[in-house]
Amino acid sequence: MSRSLPELEDYVRLFHIYGKDLGSIYKEESESDPYFLLFEQIVALLLKPSSFNLSLPEQFRKVAHRYHRGDEATLFHMGDPDNRHFMLCDLHDLIMLRGGLQLKRRMEAESQDEP
Repeated sequence: MSRSLPELEDYVRLFHIYGKDLGSIYKEESESDPYFLLFEQIVALLLKPSSFNLSLPEQFRKVAHRYHRGDEATLFHMGDPDNRHFMLCDLHDLIMLRGGLQLKRRMEAESQDEP
């Protein structure tokens, strides 16, 4: 994430750190939420103004801003790991549909070509 304003590549790289896909996100049954940091990082990206962020559905940005401001209802709602996971999965799928899957495949192919 070299730029100050997030673009598609920033989201793809961040999601990639957490695995090939988020299919296992709902299978996690533990006291800790291994995706909480991912949620926090996604919120931080959504807060930044960029043309890519503006192309995303407004609801993602609204939740991020409310969460960041400490809106009581949003904090309560996002305090449930299932709600955070749902948001992450929705955003992940949208990112993949908007060119993220092609970019991810290209990045994986390039990393395999490197010695």
